[in-house]
This record gives sequence, structure tokens and C-alpha cells, in this order.
Amino acid sequence: MSTMEDLRLSRSDNNKNWKIWGPYLSERQWGTVREDYSPEGGNTWNFINHDLARSYAYRWGEDGIGGFCDADQILCLAPVFWNGKDSILKERLYGLTNNEGNHGEDVKELYFHLDSSPTHSYCKFLYKYPQEAFPYLDLLEKNKRDRLSPEYEILDTGLFDNNKYFDCYIEYAKAGINDILMKVTVYNRCTEAATIHVLPHLWFRNFWKHNSRFTKPEITSFADNCLKTSSSRNGHFYFYHQGGEQLFCDNETNTQRIFHQPNESVFVKDGINNYVVNKEKTINTKKVGTKSAIWLKGKIAGGESKVFTVRLSSNKLDKPWDDFEEIFEKRKAETDQYFEKLSPKKLSDDNKGLLRSAVGGLLWTKQFYYLDVFKWLFGEPGDEPPARSFKRNFDWQHLTCRNIISMPDKWEYPWFAAWDLAFHAATFVHVDPFFAKQQLLLMLREYYMHPNGQIPAYEWNFSDVNPPVHAWGVWYVYETDKKKTGIPDWDFLERSFQKLLMNFTWWVNQKDSNGTDIFEGGFLGLDNIGVFDRNHMPPGIKKLQQADATSWMAMYAINMLHISLELAQHNKAYEESAAKFFRHFLNIGWAMHHIGQKDISLWDEEDAFYYDAIQFENGTSQRMRVRSLVGIIPLLAVEIMQSSMFDKLREFNARLQIIKSTRPDLTRIISDIDKKNKDGKYLFAIMIGDRLEHLLKRLLDEDEFLSDYGIRSLSKHHQENPFVFSYHGREYRIQYEPGESSSDMFGGNSNWRGPIWLPLNYLIINALRKYHEYYGDAYTYEFPARSGNKLTLKQIANELTKRLLKIFKKNDAGKFQYHADDQPQWSDPHFNEHHLFFEFFHGDTGQGLGASHQTGWTALLANLLLEMDEE
Repeated sequence: MSTMEDLRLSRSDNNKNWKIWGPYLSERQWGTVREDYSPEGGNTWNFINHDLARSYAYRWGEDGIGGFCDADQILCLAPVFWNGKDSILKERLYGLTNNEGNHGEDVKELYFHLDSSPTHSYCKFLYKYPQEAFPYLDLLEKNKRDRLSPEYEILDTGLFDNNKYFDCYIEYAKAGINDILMKVTVYNRCTEAATIHVLPHLWFRNFWKHNSRFTKPEITSFADNCLKTSSSRNGHFYFYHQGGEQLFCDNETNTQRIFHQPNESVFVKDGINNYVVNKEKTINTKKVGTKSAIWLKGKIAGGESKVFTVRLSSNKLDKPWDDFEEIFEKRKAETDQYFEKLSPKKLSDDNKGLLRSAVGGLLWTKQFYYLDVFKWLFGEPGDEPPARSFKRNFDWQHLTCRNIISMPDKWEYPWFAAWDLAFHAATFVHVDPFFAKQQLLLMLREYYMHPNGQIPAYEWNFSDVNPPVHAWGVWYVYETDKKKTGIPDWDFLERSFQKLLMNFTWWVNQKDSNGTDIFEGGFLGLDNIGVFDRNHMPPGIKKLQQADATSWMAMYAINMLHISLELAQHNKAYEESAAKFFRHFLNIGWAMHHIGQKDISLWDEEDAFYYDAIQFENGTSQRMRVRSLVGIIPLLAVEIMQSSMFDKLREFNARLQIIKSTRPDLTRIISDIDKKNKDGKYLFAIMIGDRLEHLLKRLLDEDEFLSDYGIRSLSKHHQENPFVFSYHGREYRIQYEPGESSSDMFGGNSNWRGPIWLPLNYLIINALRKYHEYYGDAYTYEFPARSGNKLTLKQIANELTKRLLKIFKKNDAGKFQYHADDQPQWSDPHFNEHHLFFEFFHGDTGQGLGASHQTGWTALLANLLLEMDEE
């Protein structure tokens, strides 16, 4: 039975109708590549920093705290706070840059993405605001510490001791497509009365300065309790408020402050800030501008709360407040109904709450992402090109982004990352299948994908190489959607496949330099997992033959095979593609065991593990005996094919027989493709026979990869036995580091040398379920290794899921396991009910590390909860 939210969703594809407005505002626009106009072209973090952001009119987007905007980000709405003691208004979240933090960039605020319906008809956000002056300088100075020290966080400052803070709940409800209600409920958690200033801001993104097609919009005072916006791009909107002072300035750069040049506008972007905080005459008393605010304030008794409300509507409303609470209650009830339907009945209440938090957080990661690389490099038509000595992304001049895209983390990573996006889509398909498909197709559009077939990585370097998981994402989304609806979306699958063909060819041409089906890859998203930077080999080393890059490509080939076979069911022309990818899969599997003239294998028989191999300039090769996820990734190259898929594919079957008869050595290197199980299913996998058993022994060994909280990225064996590679008088070392990285490789804000990462854990669990689909209950393995406790592969997948979920359970201290031991505040009732979704987790304790709001791929928890119940 469809809910009201389902009906809204069905009418709101491509960010239309009920999805026109949403939480699409970035949480950090400053310190991004797209806003970097520094002369050196590489001073991204310093050109516009947090301090300058209040005075600088952004070129490519806007930011705020818990903000809303339309899908083209013409008009923006967000609350701003002031405790009467801060030196600036709290307009945006504060954090340290990559150079300032001892573990890279890091937000230093407390906030939570609490809830959202798929169409954002209801949304909820929590910001915790100290009542004393915000410790900007203290956080900066005390984080000047070495990489081995823990980060100095906002809770370490003592500002939240004695509950001297406000809980600011920001809620949105839609009365209609262009009728947005905002309610800010502020709780004083202290026992003493305190005053809060709430300034709901309404402003236009500055689109007129850089595009002569658009006239300058304006916001005016329409009445004592209403503002009016006027724009050629979105018509008129009315901003209703109750009480407060109307403030106006322009969203124009304060060039006097930033560049020491005269201002072009009298009332510049920081005018409202300077008027409220510094009592300067910096607002337009004629009540007109492109940026506005309503200055509301209230003294709240200890333990009490106060509500502040505004309403933005494209309609003139005689009585904007009569139905205000009724609309909120209705949208909240409809959101409850939607999530009740989504949640499997077997889930506990805690897990239902976790599922809702993960999905809500993922929905909050949507962001209006705008960047035209050609204009960024060469300026606007008729303008002088920006003076840059370093022209970043010069080879991507075709790339033009102006879309709502799911971000990894809207503060720490407020830019799309192609391989993250495939995982985001895998969760989005459960709540908004159209958006999931649209995200995957977007990266394959001609204005994103490079003409040579490469998928853009991320704005720091679109040419970087990430694991090729896009085909996996496409197949997962297609299959999940087909299962939910009973209708195959051939159009989506076919469109994706045609572009993925180009990308696969790019990989073969660019990353298999010898034409031997052994892939190099370089960066591959796993950052510092290698002994050295895999993009830059030490002198004398010709190349690194990567077990993970090659395995990713085997996985890519088998995903493309599955898609080809599916498409061939309704178009026989795809049989030829299926035969092509079947051969690719065989070739890659064979090549992993026959490298070069000496027939070296990436599989080490003695260690029963896959390793990278380096090839020296003199032609010799050597395995790098590091037990990391690199050697586990071959497990992921697995698909189950139903025998009925082959019944009517005569051409494919004929080609299959030719390969089997002419190259039996190829078909023996992978699973036996002649054997189907009792259910008529075939297994296509690299890991076969005793290799699978040997690999599982390591994977499920608590002294190696298996943690109480999931699968580690590096074996614990290397804690006492670090891998050391001595070469040309230099030592390259890898040691088990379960927490933050001691290396600054790749910026130093992530670590693949021990911690637990959700996306790889999810793929491992997903693979084990597929193996079980073929082997059934007949095959059992010890879990944990050497325990004598034998489980089926499906049971092992469930046990791994349970270990991951333990991270999000409350421990004996009354706080979630991912919280730090030395921060007792997380046990407080006002702290311990809301989830954070970290980037990765400590390999031994489960403590959350890295980005703290990465509901992007950490939202895969939702998939785990949904799939664990499918037993």
C-alpha cells in the first residue's frame, strides 16, 4: 500500500515538483577547488577561508547551517544564530583546513542530520550552540599537535560542561511544492536563563554578476511581517515572519576587507553580521537587497524552550500561521508512516531508528553542485582569464556540472566522488530509485565523462583513478529496483551499459599498459594502503602490478557480463557483448596467475594470499607481502547466473563452447562453469576451491582481519610484524595502525592501514551472500577461524553484519560504541540519542574516525539492516 510520501515521490522525478526544494545547500563552500581563484592556482584552503567566507560572494554555490534551497539554487534559506558573545554571527560551520588539523581537515562543531522524507516534505536538523563565545582560536592553536596525538575537539574545550549550550532544532515542512515552513526550536539546556538571537536568512546566490543573461534580483519589505523576492528566474516569493527586525544588504563581496580595493556595492555580504555584532551602519535602511534576515531574539529560562517560525511561499497568504502547526504534524506523521513501511518488521526499535537515521542522513547529503571547468579556467565570456600559474583539471574543460548530487560529507568532502556515488546509489535505490539511477547516469553524461571514457574522480583532480565500481552500482540498482517493482528498467540499464563500454575500454587502454590484463590503477581510492604512493613509484621500479586493481577489473568485467546477458534477454545483439566480457573475465583471472616470462602469480601459495607485485627496471619481479584488503578484493569478483539466462542465447553458447574447447586452461582458472547447483545456478568467480577456503581463514581470523566490529583494512599480523621494503638505501614500512594514520600520504585525513571501512565490508558481505546462493548450506566454515564453530556463508555474512552494527549500539558507559572514551558528554541524555556516521572506524575499538557526517557510504548500514532481514 502506497503512502502519501510514495505518491509525492512518484510525481517528483528529476528534482521536480515536491523535490524542487530540499536541503541542497552546502555546509562548506569556502576552501573548495571551485572557489579557488588564487594566483598560484593551488592555494585552495587559504584563498577563501572560514574567516573570509562571511565577506566573499561565492562564484559557484552557497553554504549555511541546516539550509534549504531550490534545485537551481536561485534562492537560499537558512537560520543564523548568535549568543550575544561571539565575535561573528554563526552563519556557517567552523572547522580546520587540511593544513591546520593534525589529521587533515576537520569540522569542529556539533550537529546532526536527524530526519528527512525522500521528497524533503519534512526535514529535521540539530545544531548544538555554546552559550559562551565560540573558541575559534583555541581550536586552531590546540590542534597544532603531532599526528600521533588525538584531535582536540569542541567537547574538549569545556564549553559544553554544566550544559551551557543551546539545542537548536531546525525543521522544515512543505505545505506545497513552493510553500516552505521553517521552525527553529531552541532549548536552553542550562539551569540559568540565556538569550538567543535567531536570524533566518533569505538570500539569492549571486548568479547575475557572472551571467549577463540574468538581471539582478531583489528582496524588499512587502509589509511589517513579510518580505518579497523578485527574480526573472523564479518569479516572486513571500517570506512571512512574526515580529523581529527586517535587515537587508547585498550578496556582494566586501572587496575592501578581502582585496583592499573599493567596494562596488555599498551594502556588502557581511553587512548584516557587522550591523548585529558590531553595531555598524552596514544595512540598507531602504529595505532592499539581495540578502536579507529577520532578527529575532528571546530570553529562555533554564530548561525551557522557545520557537521561532518563518514561511516562504510563492503565494500571497492572508493567514500564513493558521495551518502552520497542522502542516508540520501532518508531514511528520506521513514521514513516520513512510519509514514504518520501509522498515522490516523483524527489526528491533533501535535498528529501526538506526535505519531511519542512516537514510535521513543520506538524504541530507544532497547538494547543489555547480562548476564549469572551462569558465573556471578561462573566465566568463568577455572577461580576462583568471591569473593562475597552476591550471588544475586543464584536461577536463568539457566538464560542466550544475546538478543536485549526493556528497560524501557536505562539510569535509563537499564535492562529488565518483566511487562514493556508486555506494550512495545502492542505498538511495531503496528510498528513491529514480534519484539513484539519475546519479549513476549523471557521471556517464557527455558533460561529465571525459571523451576518452574516464569517469571524473573529484574536483581536486578529476583525472585521479578510483575503483571501477560504477557497473556494480548500476547492476545493484537495476536488480533491486526490478525486485521491488517487478518491472525491469531496460532503458536505464541500456543507457548505462553503452557509456560503461567506453569507460571499460579506457581502463583497458590506459591501465593495462602491457596488454596482459594485469592492471596498475595508481590511486584506486584506498589512499595509503600501499607501501608507497601507488601513483608515484620510487626510481628504478618500473610498475606496480596491483592485485586490487586487477581484481576490481575482474569484478567490472563480470558485472558487465551480467548486464550484457540481461540485456540479451530482450535484444539478441547483446550476446556479442556478453561473449566479449566473458572472455575479459577469463583473461583477467588467468593473468593474475601468469605474469611475465617467469609466470609469476599474484597468489602466494605459501601464504595463501593475493599480493601486489612490483616489476623492476631490470625485468625482475617481487611480491609485496602485505596482508591488506588488496588481497581480499579478489573475493568480490563473483556473480551468480541463473541457467535460464543462457537458454535462448545460441550465439553466446556457441562462443562459450569454442572458448572452453580451445582454451580449457582459461576456464579452469575460475569456478567450474559447467557445474550448476540444484537450483540451476552457475558460479562465476575468481576465488575457487581451496583458495576461497584459505582466504576465509585469514579473513575470519581475529588475529588478522576479523575485528569485534567488522573487517579491518590491514591484518593485525602487521602490528608485531611490520612489512619493511628496503630499496636503494631507503626503508618503506607498513605497520598495523587501527586508528588515525601516522602518515600524511594523500592529505593524511584517512587511513587504510587497519581501520574498518563500511563500503569494503559491505562488498565482502555481499560477496559471501552470493557464494552462499551457489553453495547453499552444504559448505560451512569456522567463524571465527580456529574456534570450531562452523557456520554457512550466509550465517557468516549475518555475523559480520552484527559486528558492524555493534559500532552503533550503546555500550556500558551509555554511549554509542563509536564515541571516544574520553568524552563523557556522549552519555548525557541530550547527546546519546542522535547518531553520527563516521568515515571509518578504529580496527580494535570501533571508535568513529575521519569525517563525522559521512552518511554517504556509511549509509550502507541501511542496506545491511534491510538485507540481514531477507532470510
